[in-house]
Amino acid sequence: MSPRPANARNAVYSVGFERYAALPFVSKELNMSSSQQPVGSEPRGRPRGFIHDHWGIFLAEGIVLGLLGLAAILLPLVAGVVTTVFLGWLLLFAGVMGLFATFRTRQAPGFGWSLLSAVLAVLAGVALLWNPLEGLITLTFVLVAFFILDGILMILLAISYRAKLPGNWQWLMMNGIVDLIIAGIIITGLPGTLIWALGLLIGVDMLFGGASLAVMAMTARKP
Repeated sequence: MSPRPANARNAVYSVGFERYAALPFVSKELNMSSSQQPVGSEPRGRPRGFIHDHWGIFLAEGIVLGLLGLAAILLPLVAGVVTTVFLGWLLLFAGVMGLFATFRTRQAPGFGWSLLSAVLAVLAGVALLWNPLEGLITLTFVLVAFFILDGILMILLAISYRAKLPGNWQWLMMNGIVDLIIAGIIITGLPGTLIWALGLLIGVDMLFGGASLAVMAMTARKP
């Protein structure tokens, strides 16, 4: 048997849909759907619609985040110590939970590695909480290493994307250069920068994050 031509199949499908749409309950649903969704409007439930409906919450979050960032910039030492203590408690809690889960599943493969990971997390958390100032210095060195590695990787990524992103690869390059500049500023200012570097960078990040949220909320507020 030869296959039915495409136009014949389309005609059959069209007739079948018209009969289906003619049913009373189906016709009512189709009319309700078409009347509730204006032409060119964005369906509810999408990200922009959600932000538009709750723009006040996002605006308040942005303002609070920006104020906290400004406070961290003005008091970088306090912000750095608070960050160190928070990270210490986070590592300690994660380590304790890891120990509990590891001993509950001691028959599972990789018991030794899981136990070692949990113990290291507990030790790191205790070390940060025992002396937050020394922990702040350690975290600053880790931050410098991160900026150096991230800067180099961003520059290499920009070079590799130069042909694929002819109009945007410069932003990646600039990101990498800025990371290296920040690392250089911290290194050249040692040991004085150990006191304020971490808190200042966290403050700047929070300030820009809060500003971004506020701008997004005000933009989504418009109909």
